[in-house]
Amino acid sequence: MENTSQDIRQLNEKIHQASAFVDLLNLELGKAIVGQKYMVERLLIGLLAQGHVLLEGVPGLAKTLSIKSLSSAINGKFSRIQFTPDLLPADVVGTMIYNQQRNEFMVRKGPIFANFILADEINRAPAKVQSALLEAMQEKQITIGDTTFKLEEPFLVLATQNPIEQEGTYMLPEAQVDRFMLKVVIGYPTKEEERLIIRQNLNPEGMSKIQPIISPEDILNARKLVREVYMDEKIERYILDIVFATRNPEEYKLSKLKPLISYGGSPRASINLALASKAYAFMKRRGYVIPEDVRNVCFDVMRHRVGLTYEAEAENVTAENILSEILNAVEVP
Repeated sequence: MENTSQDIRQLNEKIHQASAFVDLLNLELGKAIVGQKYMVERLLIGLLAQGHVLLEGVPGLAKTLSIKSLSSAINGKFSRIQFTPDLLPADVVGTMIYNQQRNEFMVRKGPIFANFILADEINRAPAKVQSALLEAMQEKQITIGDTTFKLEEPFLVLATQNPIEQEGTYMLPEAQVDRFMLKVVIGYPTKEEERLIIRQNLNPEGMSKIQPIISPEDILNARKLVREVYMDEKIERYILDIVFATRNPEEYKLSKLKPLISYGGSPRASINLALASKAYAFMKRRGYVIPEDVRNVCFDVMRHRVGLTYEAEAENVTAENILSEILNAVEVP
């Protein structure tokens, strides 16, 4: 055991040094983004844990600004795709065009070929476009005609959806929602934050340009380290208990939740909960995961993976209510 604790201590020191850039990134992003600390933290978790992020919030909460600033700070390539009902898969991934001079078809790459993709109002586009995006998110590759292209790493899709409008929107299929590591619900800034936002926007000189702090290679190295973060067996069991409680609540003395849940988290939920916890520990400059890390990311990883029955909707029970009950009932290691 002595050897293991020695190893953990060394790993902790290594990660403490390697994660120093997180504070620098936060400082740099703070120049352009006021308030939305939680959202920026979640974007970084997605980036470090190789996951995509679905943001839900009303318009005007700096969603676009956040991912644009993040891509500038990492010196990555940024693309914004506005999803509309008449969008075609070719508008996202690209298409084959005929070159008359050379008398042949050539590939014209679409906006998906970037490091950071902002899929704005993702629930406005039909299923065909969603399936094209799905291949990029899951396989990190794109097929145009009969050629398959690998996408550049890091590759992060940040999708936004507006919770208030129902007209002209399509429900995202469960399989696609499950591909997002985190679903983050963001609210309005506080009064003090909004005062700063007004001042910053009224004084254009006050808004400083985001400078590149690190390179995409640094992010790829940090991702390797995130996977090295130590996770004890007790923490693994804790994660499994949380996910299994969404499938079989009666085994955790939560029989009253049984009629409210139509389906629980898939194995992808367990993998993502473990990865996001490791990324969160890394951001807190620790080489090991504690139960607090799991609890901190649990809602964002799980809220879109717990299906609600009609009964739950009739009783105004949300996925968050169910997850709170589960976290209170499952034994913390």
